Amino acid sequence: MKTTNDFPNINERTPEGKRDDGQGFRVLVVDDSMFVTKQIGQILTSEGFDVVGTAGDGIDGVEKYKELYPNVDLVTMDITMPRMDGVTALEKIIEFDKDAKVVMISALGKQDLVKKSLLIGAKNYIIKPLDRKKVLERVVSVLKG
Repeated sequence: MKTTNDFPNINERTPEGKRDDGQGFRVLVVDDSMFVTKQIGQILTSEGFDVVGTAGDGIDGVEKYKELYPNVDLVTMDITMPRMDGVTALEKIIEFDKDAKVVMISALGKQDLVKKSLLIGAKNYIIKPLDRKKVLERVVSVLKG
């Protein structure tokens, strides 16, 4: 039987979610869909990211960000949520921390809200349904870009 020693370069690639010091980038996932939260979490943790918290709406997302600050490297923020939408939550996070890195998550057909988010200070966006490659590309480009 072959072992990993027979394929030395298979695991040499550093996971994209790791910083230079080997620690995982810390991500807060804000989404009202348990399915999407789980999906983003799985995509990110599979690449070494550390999901440090989740929130089901904008109000909880802002509170969680303030609680975790400064130990959050990036936030994924759904645009459409109950109690407080993602655009408003983004505004509140940027007010609190002008250097916050937020990537918006949007359903198709919400281009106007995505544009508004980018003007407010979001660093990038991802359109649902989530594509593993796109999620990682966009998140990594914001963190390392």
